[in-house]
Amino acid sequence: MVRIEVGSGCEDQTQPRERTMTIDRMTLKALVEKGSDDDLLREMMAYVANRMMDMEVESLTGAGHGERTPARMNYRNGYRERTWETRAGTVDLEIPKLRKGSYFPAFLEPRRTAEKALTAVIQEAYVHGVSTRSVDDLVKAMGMTGISKSQVSRLCEEIDERVHAFLARPIEGSWPYLWIDATYVKVRQAGRIVSVAVIIAVAVNTDGRREVLGMQVGASEAEPFWTDFLRTLTRRGLRGVKLVISDSHEGLKKAATKVLSSTWQRCRVHFMRNALAHVGSKQRQMVAAAIRTAFTQETQEAARAEWRAVADRLRERFPKLGELMDAAEDDVLAHLAFPKEHWPQLHSTNPLERLNGEIKRRTDVVAIFPNEGAIVRLVGALLLEQNDEWAASRARYMSLEKLAQFSDDPQAKPKRIAAA
Repeated sequence: MVRIEVGSGCEDQTQPRERTMTIDRMTLKALVEKGSDDDLLREMMAYVANRMMDMEVESLTGAGHGERTPARMNYRNGYRERTWETRAGTVDLEIPKLRKGSYFPAFLEPRRTAEKALTAVIQEAYVHGVSTRSVDDLVKAMGMTGISKSQVSRLCEEIDERVHAFLARPIEGSWPYLWIDATYVKVRQAGRIVSVAVIIAVAVNTDGRREVLGMQVGASEAEPFWTDFLRTLTRRGLRGVKLVISDSHEGLKKAATKVLSSTWQRCRVHFMRNALAHVGSKQRQMVAAAIRTAFTQETQEAARAEWRAVADRLRERFPKLGELMDAAEDDVLAHLAFPKEHWPQLHSTNPLERLNGEIKRRTDVVAIFPNEGAIVRLVGALLLEQNDEWAASRARYMSLEKLAQFSDDPQAKPKRIAAA
């Protein structure tokens, strides 16, 4: 482990910055004099990295290491270990921790798994000669034209191992709410370019935590596809699902009932788009406002009564809309049978919108994927990072008190977050 200390708490504080610079020069000189040491390059890189972190932390705390000054805004609080993969080999770092807030060095950020996955997919398409003109230009701009197929293969294998382990991990506990959404990308198959659906499943467990449970790529949205996807999740341990929230997919609705024995909630946002397609552009604002009155009711009974009243008022002028509302009532209002505190998150697939937007932004860079494995590599890496972000958050996505009733253990009690 290499860590270069710059200053100490007992040194003379009258000239802290001058003393720090002197120590820096002495330490660097000592490293250079070790010219015959095989680890010199890694030690030099560790030295520079630690100095960069010291300077960044100094700007965040308002003071140098051990410096006493009225300008100080924060204090260091030990270190956490982290390895840094470089061309010179693995460099062991100790990243400073702060008493208030968090710190992560800026120079490590670009090495995130999703960024490496995007690079790998772009390179794979390029070296196999199936990339678009825009991707070719990007490869040249990034200076990646000299990479070989074997190098790309090794990079892909490294990422695939992590992504596949994440997507195949056991699912533990009860998951009362499951959101499923799809985004569409283009891929090369047998010499043709086809559009395929990338299905993403996110759920909340009885501890109030949100996780990405899985993904699957498929060309069909028929019932067998959805059934296979849900059965894959149950084989990994998914249980306790009470409500599935998604867009209007008849195949998914039937599969959810067959595989999970759960209720299905039709996404309210997607329903509204379907409903407004039955009216003229000038009437859409008025019709949307009328339908929304059902969503503002305080109880399930009141909401259903208002829904039917609105359908009856619109039926004469918009008969197809009236029929649609009659058929969709149970599905659009299904979430009202669950705790009122959860209604804002349950009525639509909006909780996945930000995630899907990020996926679309990254997949648009590739434009056309060379194969389905490349789709899983990039999207899976994005899902892995999002899942890690949710896991690191102290805030729960839903309140524990109402979720406790869904636990398979009748003695289960909400767990409380310990005070900081």
